[in-house]
Formats: sequence, structure tokens, C-alpha cells
Amino acid sequence: MNPTDQATPRQAIEAAQAGDASERERLLAEAFNAFNRLSEDLAFSYRGLEQRVEQLSQELAAARSERLVQLAEKERLANRLGRLLELLPGAVIVTGEDGVVREANPAAHEFLGEPLIGARWPVVATRFVSGSAGAGEVRLDGGRRLSISIRSLGSEPGDILLLQDVTDTRELQEQLDHHRRLASMGEMVAGLAHQIRTPLSSVLLYLSHLEPKRIDETQRLRVVGKIRKQVQHLERMVNDMLQFARGGANNLTPLALGGIVSEFEEMVRLPLADRAGTLAIEWDADLASRCCVGQREGLVGALLNLASNAMQAAAPGVHLNLRIWQPRTGRVALCMSDDGPGVPDKIAERIFEPFYTTHHQGTGLGLAVVRAIMEAHGGEVSLDRKGQPGGAFTLHLPLAPCGTTENDNGA
Repeated sequence: MNPTDQATPRQAIEAAQAGDASERERLLAEAFNAFNRLSEDLAFSYRGLEQRVEQLSQELAAARSERLVQLAEKERLANRLGRLLELLPGAVIVTGEDGVVREANPAAHEFLGEPLIGARWPVVATRFVSGSAGAGEVRLDGGRRLSISIRSLGSEPGDILLLQDVTDTRELQEQLDHHRRLASMGEMVAGLAHQIRTPLSSVLLYLSHLEPKRIDETQRLRVVGKIRKQVQHLERMVNDMLQFARGGANNLTPLALGGIVSEFEEMVRLPLADRAGTLAIEWDADLASRCCVGQREGLVGALLNLASNAMQAAAPGVHLNLRIWQPRTGRVALCMSDDGPGVPDKIAERIFEPFYTTHHQGTGLGLAVVRAIMEAHGGEVSLDRKGQPGGAFTLHLPLAPCGTTENDNGA
């Protein structure tokens, strides 16, 4: 093979110039063919690039179109959510990490008034007549009741608050509870008539002993004392009935826990002394200065009913213990325990039923009244010991800012 067969086009041209005419033609032909091949390769590569550019352009256009569709869908969804937020009957408030209100829907402005946007939430919360700025239930000036739910924004600092108007719901619940209590009283009227007739018969019998007869002063005083005891029992029965029918509490105001417990301690002292009993009170931390929203008469009455229930069940010399502690944030617990016989399992499930009693002198309304009072205060009552010596009942109540409290004892 001639060495020039593998020559480059330039080498072929140079060789052609140096050789004869036929050799030059052959080399020129080879150079031309090599040039054509390079041109074809370039053309092929160019077409490939064009196709790739076209493909990328189509992919970019498709991606852009898809992106525009997604953005349009997100905008539509955002607009829809915005309209729904404006139409929500509940108030929605968004606060930043510093507690400043950043966003609020129209219902929030309606409930809380102005200014709202840019105000700090603790300052806005001072517009509540009762309740706290935390999760729970509050009351506005004018009587409107709002429930508050708070959630963290999660991925960003701040909170979202939902306030719902529960005024109508609470009024319906109170009416339903009232009718339920009246229905319970109606169903038990026969048994109640029997309970009233028994002390009345005793009073009539004792009165007959006071008719002009020859009885000395000592006997007369003894009979009067028995009459007084029966009349007091009737009075207690009537008071329990009225309190149960009313449902516990009205006109709730901030009350210091120390004042409630002090008043209870003063009122229970005499009946406890008559039973040769004792009372110990234990406080956790600084709870005596903390407050709850309630009615003083109702809360003191609930404690008195628990104490009375313990004294009826226990023998003379009963020891009562009242412990006040905070089981979790925003709640307070008041546990009344005794060293009596306790509550048997067979009656534990029924002790809060109206008119259910195992005591001869009992009305069957004491614990039912306690439960009604707790429900009216947004709390609850529980039996902590079942089938064990010593009874223990716990009242659970929500704590609240003290503000201006009704406190006779300055606690």
C-alpha cells in the first residue's frame, strides 16, 4: 500500500503538488472525499444538536406550562381558603413569635374589636371579662362566651388561635341540664314525699308532747331539741333540692382559693366539733393566692357537702383532710378525704345519682349537688377510692387570672 493512502487532506495536497498529474488527481479526490466526510459528520452533529435543542425546548415549555398550571391551582386554592376564612363564623388569629397579632379574619375583629392587627395578644386578652388567654372558655363584656383553641404553627414561629362563639350552645346545655334535673325530681317525687313525711310526722309527735301536760322543763327542752333537729333536716333537704334544681352557680367572678377554703374551714368548724372530728388542710406551692372563676356560695357549699357526707358515713371522731394541689397547668384539685369506712364497690357507681342515699337522714342530693356545681364551674368531681377504707372525693377546677377578686379573708 502506498504510504499516501492514509494521508491527511493537507498531506494529500502537498503530495499531489510534488507528484505527476494522475497522482495529483487521485490525491485531490481523496482530499475532497475526506472533506465531504467531515462536512457530513459536522452536518450530522449539527442536526443532532438541533434535535436536542428542540427536545430541551419542548421539555422546558412543558415544565413551564405545568408550573403555570400548578401556580394557578395554588392561587385558586389560596383564594378559596381566603374566602372560607373570611366566611368562617369562628375567629381565626395568627400571632408571631413575639405574641403580636399578624393576621385576623373578620369574625376576630367582630368578637374582639379594634385595634387588633399589630396588638400583642396578652393585651387583646384583657378584653375578656372572665377566663384566661390560654386554651379554655372566656366571657366577653355583654355575656358572649367564646371557646379558645391554640396550636403552634409548627414550621414557623408563632401560634394560631381559634375562637368560637359557644353562647347559644352553653345556654342550651344549661336549659337541658335544668330540665334533666327537674325530670329527675319529678321521677323521684314519691320517694321525696316519703322523706319529708317522716320528719314531719316526728315533729307532730314531739309537738303533741308539748301540749299542756305535766312534763318538767328538762323534758320540754329535750323535746324542743328533737323538733329543732327534724326541722333542720327538712331545711337541709329543701336547700339541697333548690340548689340541685338551679344547677349550681350563677354570676361567676374571680375568687381566691385561699378565701374559699378559709370560709369553708370557718363554716365546718361547729358541725365537725359536734362530731368530735378534726380537719387538716394541706396546700401545694402558692395555690392559696391563685384564683378560679366561680360563685363563692356554690364552691364553699360543694366542700361543705363533701365534709357532711364524710361525717354522716364515719363514726364520731372522724378526721378530715383537705389537700389542694395543681395536677397540671391551668387546673387545681381539692381532695377531701376521711378515715371512715369508705365507699363500697356496689354503690360507687350510683353515689352521684339524685336522691340515691344509704343514710337514714340523708336527702340523696348532696353529691348530686356537688357534681352540678362542678359542671357549672367547668370542672368535675371524682371518687378516688372505691372499695377501700376512707373516702376521697376530688374537685377539679380551672384556674384563672385573679384580677379583682371577692375575698373576705384577704387571701
